[in-house]
Amino acid sequence: MTAAAQPDPATPAPAYTFDNDDPAAAERLRLSSAVLDGFTISRLSSLGDLTGRRCLELGAGNGSIAAWLADQAGPSGQVLATDINIRHIPLDRGYTVVRHDLTCDPLPEGPWDLIHARLVLRHLPGRHDILRRLAATLALGGALAIEEWDAYRAGLVLAAPEPEAAELFYAYETIIEQLVDARAVDLDWPWQVHAAMAGAGLVDVDTAVYARSWPGGSAGALHQAATISLLRPRILEAGMDGEQLDRLSGFLRDPRMVVRGLLTVSTVGRRPAP
Repeated sequence: MTAAAQPDPATPAPAYTFDNDDPAAAERLRLSSAVLDGFTISRLSSLGDLTGRRCLELGAGNGSIAAWLADQAGPSGQVLATDINIRHIPLDRGYTVVRHDLTCDPLPEGPWDLIHARLVLRHLPGRHDILRRLAATLALGGALAIEEWDAYRAGLVLAAPEPEAAELFYAYETIIEQLVDARAVDLDWPWQVHAAMAGAGLVDVDTAVYARSWPGGSAGALHQAATISLLRPRILEAGMDGEQLDRLSGFLRDPRMVVRGLLTVSTVGRRPAP
């Protein structure tokens, strides 16, 4: 059965770099899914048959992975999709939707056969404690999958129609790193997850790293353009001007501009089976 718990308007959300109430957020989430879903699905598919399993999707975004999990779990399974802002999650895709704040709300009651969080924990204070609590809610043999982007090793310009395109992109990437860092995001977190899972008692911990080129006009490049739109006031305050941002947005739609996509660091661990 599909249901949704509505957010309490009196409860303020914690500061978050990318505001999902912004009109540009829906397109940015769609592009994130286009960039990442293939790799995420390949990782989750490697965990075995999910038919009849209980799955928890944290920070569900637009629900694309929750919908895939619901298809895999089938009518005998259960998928719970949570987010601090549930406005972009469809309510008719075979999963349950609940507004949930990982920093202060109790974890959804387990045990869970699979817990997945993508681009979530790096934004949260107490992320190491959250990971330990997530590990404790796994069923015996259950898997925890955490995927993050490495913002330190941001995209490299592989080809550009002119030198200005590369200069603008690197200036933009520097500002984005500063903005993310200012919001208490732990930029080293993607590379700490493996040890954190092992420290939480999980076994068979495995980390895979994925990236590919993003030519102008592709989902990855357009995701960068959507980020410019979403964070434009802050980027302007940080030193770039409107003409530069417009020029960069144009370059990100030009197939002659090619950047290496952000590194996706995907770590999976299991609770020991009896």
